[in-house]
Amino acid sequence: MNQKIFIHVDMNAFFASIEQRDFPNLSGMPVAVTNGKNGSCIITCSYEARAFGIKTGMKIYEGRKICPHLIQRPSRPKVYAATSARIMNILQRITPDIQIYSVDEAFLELTNCMKIYKRVDNVVYKIKDLIYESENLKCSIGISYSKSLAKYASKINKPDGITFINRQNYHRYLDNAPVDKLCGVSKGIKKFLNHHGVYKCSDMNKIPISILSNRFGNIGRKIWLMANGSDFEGLVSDPLHPKSLGHGKVLMPNTKDKYLIKKMFLKMSTKLSSRLRKSNYESNIFLIGVRIKAGWIQKKMKLKRFTYSQAEIFNLCRLFLNMFDRNVGIYQIQVTALSPSQRDMQNDFFNQNNNNNLILDNTLDDINDRFGQDTVKLARLKSEDADSPDVIAPAWRPDGYRKSV
Repeated sequence: MNQKIFIHVDMNAFFASIEQRDFPNLSGMPVAVTNGKNGSCIITCSYEARAFGIKTGMKIYEGRKICPHLIQRPSRPKVYAATSARIMNILQRITPDIQIYSVDEAFLELTNCMKIYKRVDNVVYKIKDLIYESENLKCSIGISYSKSLAKYASKINKPDGITFINRQNYHRYLDNAPVDKLCGVSKGIKKFLNHHGVYKCSDMNKIPISILSNRFGNIGRKIWLMANGSDFEGLVSDPLHPKSLGHGKVLMPNTKDKYLIKKMFLKMSTKLSSRLRKSNYESNIFLIGVRIKAGWIQKKMKLKRFTYSQAEIFNLCRLFLNMFDRNVGIYQIQVTALSPSQRDMQNDFFNQNNNNNLILDNTLDDINDRFGQDTVKLARLKSEDADSPDVIAPAWRPDGYRKSV
């Protein structure tokens, strides 16, 4: 049986690199990308900024304390998504065996293509050349006999590096590596491992795999195998049908402005409605929620009929807010369609108002598809986008029901 060959392609400081590419005056400068011009949290930053100690998740004011000339750039998620879609299209021409992992990462398996390519290094340099010629962007690539090691390898020689981990040299890369460098090792898992005397990957032999699998299930078993260079998980395909479709928004901490909260629910309802229509789904159960300081407050709300109507979804949000204590500050909101099903195209003759709402929604879709997204939108949402643009979800994909910005 042939040894499997996996490649992990990881774009370098993706969002910040696109900003430096599109605005040449930013080349070589410390750049921090935030969600909108008034965003306070750094989404990502250039390698020049990282040299000063700037990190993702840091507040912009904290970054300027250690790098006074840090340049703040508002994110442009539609540009990033379009760039990623072109990159993923390039990778799909290399091999049909591909797993898009995120907006800036993908796994490729070459096991079934080596009769064509002969040498792995030729494929790697071809990938880097094609992406650079198309997008003027650089990437780091890891190659190994397992997915997890390929992902680990791509982090070693960033930026713009190539790392090959095989069965002969994996001890050199893994044995002295801290366990929290492995994908999936959270603070809680790290604390558990440290309690059992496991600080680096070679320490994993001190405990049996059953201890981790009993405590953390499959992820614990996977981490034990990863640390020992024995994780053989293959590519994972996205499910054909979603279990849920949702949109949420992080608000300013302790927001109590009810008009603003209702406005954000309107925007999330509009986004969810549009996504359901474009993906040809509808639902009759919606999970509406807000996160307060103490945690999430959520309620499942059910309709008599399946729908993808923005008006009906937003009406559920308003009903939820009417049940909610108006004096409690809100940190985040969420609107999710549960167990969506393929849309029934037959007209409902017993609910004419619902039909009118759907006709309006579909008409707006036709206009925006023809003349550009958000050509026509609700007046209450018109002034909101500049200061607080949409973000790319972690589950984003270039097509299908996960194509959402």
